[in-house]
Amino acid sequence: MKPQFNPDGTSIKGCSYIYAPKGQAGEYAPLATNPYRGCGHMCAYCYVPKVLRMDREEFNSGAVVRPNYIKNLRKDAEKYKELGVTEQVMFSFTTDPYPPQHHIETRQAIGILRDHGLGFCTLTKGGTRALRDIDLFRSNKDAFATTLTSLDDSFSKKWESGAALPGDRLEALKKFHDKGIFTWVSLEPTLDTEASIKIIEETHSFISLYKIGRVNYLPMTKTTDWEDYTLRILDTVNRLDAKHYIKKDLQKYLPSGYPNPLRVQQHH
Repeated sequence: MKPQFNPDGTSIKGCSYIYAPKGQAGEYAPLATNPYRGCGHMCAYCYVPKVLRMDREEFNSGAVVRPNYIKNLRKDAEKYKELGVTEQVMFSFTTDPYPPQHHIETRQAIGILRDHGLGFCTLTKGGTRALRDIDLFRSNKDAFATTLTSLDDSFSKKWESGAALPGDRLEALKKFHDKGIFTWVSLEPTLDTEASIKIIEETHSFISLYKIGRVNYLPMTKTTDWEDYTLRILDTVNRLDAKHYIKKDLQKYLPSGYPNPLRVQQHH
């Protein structure tokens, strides 16, 4: 029987290894896949253990390949190909595609998506670990993205003790940019508003897009003046002519009629 679309018109019924993320996750990508369970980046602000009902210590102990992941991803990709879907599939929401452990499954998964006509995007805090797959990225189909909370090493070590340091992530972004790949940065969570503004000021020459949000479930969620932050961010990105998307949590602070499309082309 021919595969059928879900009501969203993009994801396909019966597919769970390539799926449409819901809620605020859906602001990042129309489709996603997660090769691993757990992550070794040990981000103090990570919400995923709670969502997956995993013990945080177990989650932080490292990324483990999901059972039969490659086999089931290929089955899903075949269904997407049959229906002519070519959207980008994002790695990853509940893990990182380039964890501290060296896993070949990310490269294998990228190959499957390519073979079945799908684009892909990697969102990672793994920095230059991702360069081992740079040869697979296509300028007219794919994107490389990084989450940044600060450019300060000590700040990063406090909040993201197992992740690549900011300078290492910037090096990866520059190399993907130099190869002609669409690069974007997730400024979420925003742990320090000044740090986020500084990131834009110092990286806009090699970043194609910023996705800007706030932080949830932490003390600064209630103590930060998010309206002031949003207006200052808008001043910064417009002054630097930096493309951007303001996420849902901050959209109520946008000026009336401010252009803020959810989906933009994430490739060149």
